[in-house]
Amino acid sequence: MLTNNKNVLKWVDEMVALCKPDNVVWIDGSEEQLQALREEAISTGEMEALNNEKLPGCLLHRTDPTDVARVEDRTFICSNTKENAGPTNNWKDPEEMWAILEPMYNGVMKGKTMYVIPYSMGPIGSKMSKVGVEVTDSIYVVLNMDIMTRMGKDAFVQLGDTSNDFVRGLHAKADLDPEKRYICHFPEKNSICSINSGYGGNVLLGKKCFALRIASYQGKNEGWMAEHMLILGIENPQGEVKYICAAFPSACGKTNLAMLIPPEIYAKQGYKVWTVGDDIAWLRQGDDGRLWAINPENGFFGVAPGTNLKSNPNALHTTERDTIFTNVVHNLDDDTVWWEGLDKNPPKHALDWKGNPWDGTTSTEKGAHPNSRFTAPARNCPCISKEFNNPQGVPISAIVFGGRRAKTAPLVYQSFDWAHGVFVGSIMASETTAAAAGAVGVVRRDPMAMLPFCGYNMGDYFAHWLEMGEKLGDKAPKIFNVNWFRTDDEGHFIWPGFGDNMRVLMWILDRCEGKADAVETAIGYEPKPEDINLEGLNLSIDTLKELLTVDPQLWKEDADGIEAFYAKFGDKLPAKLREELNSLKDRLSK
Repeated sequence: MLTNNKNVLKWVDEMVALCKPDNVVWIDGSEEQLQALREEAISTGEMEALNNEKLPGCLLHRTDPTDVARVEDRTFICSNTKENAGPTNNWKDPEEMWAILEPMYNGVMKGKTMYVIPYSMGPIGSKMSKVGVEVTDSIYVVLNMDIMTRMGKDAFVQLGDTSNDFVRGLHAKADLDPEKRYICHFPEKNSICSINSGYGGNVLLGKKCFALRIASYQGKNEGWMAEHMLILGIENPQGEVKYICAAFPSACGKTNLAMLIPPEIYAKQGYKVWTVGDDIAWLRQGDDGRLWAINPENGFFGVAPGTNLKSNPNALHTTERDTIFTNVVHNLDDDTVWWEGLDKNPPKHALDWKGNPWDGTTSTEKGAHPNSRFTAPARNCPCISKEFNNPQGVPISAIVFGGRRAKTAPLVYQSFDWAHGVFVGSIMASETTAAAAGAVGVVRRDPMAMLPFCGYNMGDYFAHWLEMGEKLGDKAPKIFNVNWFRTDDEGHFIWPGFGDNMRVLMWILDRCEGKADAVETAIGYEPKPEDINLEGLNLSIDTLKELLTVDPQLWKEDADGIEAFYAKFGDKLPAKLREELNSLKDRLSK
């Protein structure tokens, strides 16, 4: 036993009685214990060790071919009432759901070992951190949770001997039957149940399940926010660092922005960019009245395909040691890994993500799964912030929203105030690309990039954002929207993106400090074209003007789409957001 906390001991006893494992192992986080588990996983074939000279400490794992991604249609919010879950979540009555789950968990671990994983989301010793305990029958889960969280006995020190404020997570692989796969959240009970999956986001219960779905509900009740946001710091030549949080739907370059490499024009002057987090931010008002953020995670769970030395060298370097690769290509020539977009030299003698022989020089089939992953420790990242483990977190100057819009949204604009900024976040959208199933160019709303991750009614979520703004008052961060994805008439991206996005972030920070001017438009404040630094960029001022144009007709059409989206929330939609929409329409008609 690692704890005397009776609440923990009682719950673990109940889980043992239900799942009936042959053995129970408490995970203390020691290197000896972890090494023994790695060796066991390698001996059973659950994991494969890779070339220890080229990829020291790295492991390869393959999931079941039916179990390769988050399953939104099998993910439920089991709150006490359907209204609490809201129109954007799958809801099931908690008692009805438990009646389905309990027989599935009954005896599910016979002949297996149950691992009891205590973990902290956020730095040990921080007032902003929260503790979870996950029981699982998967070594893969233990080893990934070790990378992604602060796992081990210190988490129980964080919890204390009497607290009942911990998130209970129950995971069993069972038969990996996709028809009986359930990822269920019980917000009022502080608990998560996952069964019949062995894949990352469905089973590493500290990640999206706790750090967003459960934590967003906790945040609403306790006066803080859990958001699907990266956190980055920009250090100026004088050594001052300003921090930005940013939310983007998937496939919008979130990790690339979090690990941005300054373009030469800024690097030469001594500017640096520091990564605090690439995926999740927990935000609280500090004693000084400002908004402060921590990254509750301790590692990166990144998509491998497309990650390379050009697109994101910092991410690639982060994976070079102590990393778990899932569903990538195994290069048998040198016992390393490969994926599409890594380089132009696919291996000839390899195994694909399913473990079948694969020749990348002739095969028409992809070798790595499109959602193949790396789980890498944050400490490996060349640009990790020295504030990464700071229990106070970092103060946030700006919040940035963004999506993928071909014509509607300009390169960047600033909201008029916090309430208007909440409106801007609530209408966030991306247009479907050829990669997504179905028609191209369909607008998908994803407010604050939280649509799949908000653990309660999104109408109440918007209201909580508005309340936070009132609490923060004039200390609130300024809110912006960016769009790196404007296209010309041939469908080519106009803005270069990647490191050059820093040019836009610099205008954003100048606005926060009152150092840059702006032009008022119908949708918000835009930069004067000459205030975005184009030095060293093959982009004319006229092209920049084009990137900043606001087409009233397109926005009027968009306003109709917003109206339809808002209708989902009925009287749960805050009146303030409807007001903001009407004001936008008025400004557009003028």
